[in-house]
Amino acid sequence: MDDITEAVLSRDEVTRYLAGNGAGADQARARILEYLEELRTTQRYELYRALEYPLYPILRKIERVGENTQHALDATARGRVVWASNHRSHTDYLVEPLVLDDAGVRPPIIAAGINLFGGPLGLIHKHVTGALPIRRNTKDPAYLITLKAYVGTLLHTHDLFFYPEGGRSYSGELKNAKTGLFSACLGANVPGMSIVPVAVAYDLVLEDHVLARQKVKRRQRAFSRELAEMVRYAVGYRSRAFVTFGRPIALDVYDAESRRSVMDLAQHVRREIGRLYKVLPTAVLAAAMRPSIAKADLASRITAILDTLGATGANMGVHTADEVIAAATEPLETRGIIVVEQGRYRVRERNVLRYYGRSLQHLLTPAGATH
Repeated sequence: MDDITEAVLSRDEVTRYLAGNGAGADQARARILEYLEELRTTQRYELYRALEYPLYPILRKIERVGENTQHALDATARGRVVWASNHRSHTDYLVEPLVLDDAGVRPPIIAAGINLFGGPLGLIHKHVTGALPIRRNTKDPAYLITLKAYVGTLLHTHDLFFYPEGGRSYSGELKNAKTGLFSACLGANVPGMSIVPVAVAYDLVLEDHVLARQKVKRRQRAFSRELAEMVRYAVGYRSRAFVTFGRPIALDVYDAESRRSVMDLAQHVRREIGRLYKVLPTAVLAAAMRPSIAKADLASRITAILDTLGATGANMGVHTADEVIAAATEPLETRGIIVVEQGRYRVRERNVLRYYGRSLQHLLTPAGATH
């Protein structure tokens, strides 16, 4: 056995599972080894960094803005780090690691949905970027135990980046955090390890129309189909991506054996991500819009929203109604989401507008309900 296989099979949760299978232990062991082979990943940093060049056609459309990068540097200087971020777009996988790399932090292993691992892209993820394929929503105990054991082993030699929400937010709002990988990180028992909350926000999300039309993820679609839709909406696309890092959260006070403690950690990280989320003009205008509204009335509604956000200590990227209207009108109109005629703002794509408005719901609640 190689070192990783030996380490995984020797972990307490795996030995307990195999012992509990009695006569079926050999079959259970074989299943664990199959899942382990699926999970194995290798990051080749030099090739990883070179990927920016073939990906330039999409990356040049997104201006990367890193905030509080000193928190990232401080955390990595002190020990092993787990990065936990909200999930807005497939471009998150590209933008966030590059912001880390721009700041001088080597990109970590990234946990990603297994649908991203088909064909040539899967080979790149497995052997270059070091992405970890995750089977979401599976109930197979053999898989869940193998995943936890592998992540626990991996964290002794690598940092990890994951999305507590699981998949992307189809509604636009910040979703509740899942606890599986939090439990795995705590169970790794790596001394001095911390979790750094990360928030990513875009002026415009590349696949906004696709996500908003579906609203709720009902089934896993082939990534090739999603990619084709993204290419369609990339025509004329330009956006900023704000990646904001929070202060490291020490894990010493949390108990991996206590479900309550794991849930407390997940909720704490979610709150921090919500607080770090950048308030951008497109989201504010979307939250303030009515089906048809005069510019003066829109400005008044925007001012009220900005006052509420400012009072909550939100991470403000805009401060006045005039700034919001000047910065958000053109991109939303060009994107076909609103139309402006004779001084009146009208909704053209209601679901897409709601998608952007809901991105601030966690900061505006109970005033967060949009049109």
